[in-house]
Amino acid sequence: MTQEFKSYVRITEIVSRTGEVNIPWLTLLPEHWALISSKRLFAARKEKAHSDDVQLSATQAYGVIPQDEFERKVGRKVVRINKHLDKRAHVEINDFVISMRSFQGGLERAWARGCIRSSYVVLKPSPIVHIGYFSHLFKCVDYINALQATSNFIRDGQDLNFNNFSLVNLPLPPREEQTKIGRFLNWKTAQINKFIRNKRRLIELLKEQRQSIINQAATRGLTPNVKLKPSNVEWIGDIPEHWEVKPLKHLVKINCRVLPESTEKNYTFKYFDISSVGTGCLVGEPETLQFGTAPSRARRILKKGDTIISTVRTYLKAVYYIDGEVDDWIASTGFAVLTPNMEIYPQFLGFLIQSDNLINIVIRDSIGVTYPAIAETKLAKLHLAYPKSIKEQQEILDFIADGSKAIDQAISRAQREIELMREYRTRLISDVVTGKVDVRGIEVPDVADEELVTLDEDTTEIDDMIDGEIEKDVEE
Repeated sequence: MTQEFKSYVRITEIVSRTGEVNIPWLTLLPEHWALISSKRLFAARKEKAHSDDVQLSATQAYGVIPQDEFERKVGRKVVRINKHLDKRAHVEINDFVISMRSFQGGLERAWARGCIRSSYVVLKPSPIVHIGYFSHLFKCVDYINALQATSNFIRDGQDLNFNNFSLVNLPLPPREEQTKIGRFLNWKTAQINKFIRNKRRLIELLKEQRQSIINQAATRGLTPNVKLKPSNVEWIGDIPEHWEVKPLKHLVKINCRVLPESTEKNYTFKYFDISSVGTGCLVGEPETLQFGTAPSRARRILKKGDTIISTVRTYLKAVYYIDGEVDDWIASTGFAVLTPNMEIYPQFLGFLIQSDNLINIVIRDSIGVTYPAIAETKLAKLHLAYPKSIKEQQEILDFIADGSKAIDQAISRAQREIELMREYRTRLISDVVTGKVDVRGIEVPDVADEELVTLDEDTTEIDDMIDGEIEKDVEE
């Protein structure tokens, strides 16, 4: 059992003794711990890339790993930089990297030797640092909040740098205690992450079950023995005799509302990128951004009744029907926004777009190498089969809703369990690395490195497509 420390010292007493500058993010520490300037524990590594360095990817999900390994884990290619590789920053195993997303997700541990984009800051640990302890500390919410307090990153549009890092002092337990804390949190987070992964697999199976209901009802209707006719579209096949087939452009307007360049710089909106959207649902909270600091791809204006679909092949499962009133929702240009006309019920269109057959055709017609995507003109020519009767469309929607109700409830329960475990993990890490909980007397098993690298798969990784474009600007 973990226990609370019985003896604390106030941070103000440490600061008054040492005279060091501190941005307060802790109020109490165990009295045998120290509070140390971060510059005494970590130095900025200044080495440029070595000739034999492999290219690394900095990710919030997996830490800093080789690009080949990252591609294998996520099942997609990343942008490769082929010029000016000698200007990249050298990284050693167990360094930490300050990335462009560190003010959101903390610092990333390096699991491999190699090189990384030159605008990142590489931190070399001193001998008194135990990597396991600080890898958890640097992901602690309280520490991330302290980093955020060093500047307004969203307003100023700046990246976290070594100066920001240097402003936040760090707790330093005795070396042996750092080791014990690192081992304990490795063990507990590996257990929690395994639980989350298993729940996510369950959710995927439930989604497949729901998708089967949608595919059958939205593409064949509800009458089992209905008379069929050829659709004259190879991938659609036969359809109910009274259904129609039309190209998408005859049923919807595509990207008909665009945020203009003349938009006021302080205009605030909710921004939807690929990481916010799954199949038929939102998987993350959209960012609240100001136009003046938003990515240039934040352009698609969303309204009630729209369906958004990713046009990038790797993310085609990102399909979402906008249900209910929305206010100041903007989607990335990586989406196509479909606004239906009076011939098709908006939510029915959303289910048609989710069908596996359509997704497979979009994949087939995508072009490009690193990030294959389907052009708007090709998307507009894709055919849909549908019942012309709005009443029949509504009946199909009611059938899908009834058939999916129990499945949706099971998905919601599993998602809530994941959310609670994440909250528990966050609180546990924070309490242990800041000394609120004593784990010195707990014996724990070793955890393999691969278990540490494999985090909660819903954690956001840094978007290498975007980073690659930025890197070209910086290094070329």
